[in-house]
Amino acid sequence: MSRMATRARVRVTRTQLRARGGALARWRRPRRSPAVPKPTDRASFRHCLHAEWIKIRTMRSTLYVVLGTLAFCVGLAALNGTSAGTEYADMTPADRATFDPLAVSLRGYLLAQIALGLLGGLVITAEYGARTIVGTLTSVPHRGRVLAAKAVVLVGVALPVGVLVSLAGFVVGQASLAGADAPHLGLSDGLAQRGIWGGGLYLALAALFGLAIGTVIRSTTATVTTLFGVMLIVQAFAPALPGAVGDWVTKYWPPIAGGQIITGYRDPELLGPWPGFMVMAGCVVGLLTAAFIVFRERDA
Repeated sequence: MSRMATRARVRVTRTQLRARGGALARWRRPRRSPAVPKPTDRASFRHCLHAEWIKIRTMRSTLYVVLGTLAFCVGLAALNGTSAGTEYADMTPADRATFDPLAVSLRGYLLAQIALGLLGGLVITAEYGARTIVGTLTSVPHRGRVLAAKAVVLVGVALPVGVLVSLAGFVVGQASLAGADAPHLGLSDGLAQRGIWGGGLYLALAALFGLAIGTVIRSTTATVTTLFGVMLIVQAFAPALPGAVGDWVTKYWPPIAGGQIITGYRDPELLGPWPGFMVMAGCVVGLLTAAFIVFRERDA
């Protein structure tokens, strides 16, 4: 009887030990944390376009650039048209042969390209300055998609603004020339159409140029300085450069070559309107390619 009782106690003890061991094991076993989904890039290109449109639309600088560029180009077209029209009567036959009414009314593109290039730079440098670029890249880790959306939205703003600026400058400038009894163009003229639409395309390229520079430099001040240097200072001093260097810069420097699109007089020593425009476009494509590489590889 005592032997059976002993065996029963042993079985009870073993059962208790197993129960305690199981409870201890369950206590020691780490709790499973809720499954965390792997980060996925759910923001489509359409979402990126919508976000970039909101950004550029709500930037105060966008409105300032558009209104300032329009006012400057219209005012300069009126001033140039009146001045050139007055001087035309006293020109020699050689000067009259090279008189370019299209360039007279669209000369404001020289500063319009700086303004729209600045807008292109601000699209990216403003985010770096405010550090909102970190949130942008956290929401959309696909950096190429972010920069492509910025470029598309920028062109969507710069192209119509460029066409509007060119059209307004042309109309005002030609009206001033007509009032001074100087040669002028009609809106339906082929040169006029090329100057207006080509001017819009060129200014859109200038905006993309600014975006590429701003992406690489990441500083608004440095971007503006670069734009002035590349688009104005080199162009102003190109004729003073010696020999073959000056000839090459005058003919192939992208802003100079691209600017031929808004001229009516064909200088045999310079590229034609569309070949010059393609030089500018090729330069912008190269810079944007470099900007995509830098933007993808460099930390925010």
